[in-house]
Amino acid sequence: MARFPARRKEHDRRRRRRIPGARSSWVIEGKISAESVLSFAALIAKDFEDLSFVVKHADVVELSFANTSRDVEARHQHLARLGGQAPAVVLKIETRCGFENLPDWLLTAMRAPICGVMIARGDLAVERGFERRAGVREEILWICEAAHVPVIWAIQVLETLAEDGLPSRAEISDAAMGVRAECMMLNKGTHVGEAVRVLDEILGHMQDDGSK
Repeated sequence: MARFPARRKEHDRRRRRRIPGARSSWVIEGKISAESVLSFAALIAKDFEDLSFVVKHADVVELSFANTSRDVEARHQHLARLGGQAPAVVLKIETRCGFENLPDWLLTAMRAPICGVMIARGDLAVERGFERRAGVREEILWICEAAHVPVIWAIQVLETLAEDGLPSRAEISDAAMGVRAECMMLNKGTHVGEAVRVLDEILGHMQDDGSK
């Protein structure tokens, strides 16, 4: 049975435990801290079962929380065994290891007919720290540009506008930066139609000025 040694401070009784195979990492109230490095595989038995359906009905498969090219290779091998036309693969860059191993990831992923990269900026901010969020994003864009791989700009794009109907100034600037990606992903919200209109207008104005 795992033990959870508590930090005994007057206003901080959060439980912490070491993660096996991790580097400088802790679980704090069920959340992974910024320096976490997890060693388990991205694909589990349920994922392999689902791929049998996916290969017949889906156009794209997104690979989440993968850390190494071995995760991509496992996906390739399983789809090859299933036969038929393999769907495109999108690598979701969500972990520190995934970011650091991106060049190897891409070399493996580009064996598929079509591949792309999604920058999951919220998870990356947790994994790499908010101070490194912008720098990490830029590095991913540079690597994908060199590899001629399309990029999906995701997570919190015009989120306040989509949910509440009024964007923040920071959201407008953030959306404008997304012109360097090939695709931008909006989240659900009551005003998502207005968010699509505003995003289209922003990108239209930026199209001639921005480059990846």
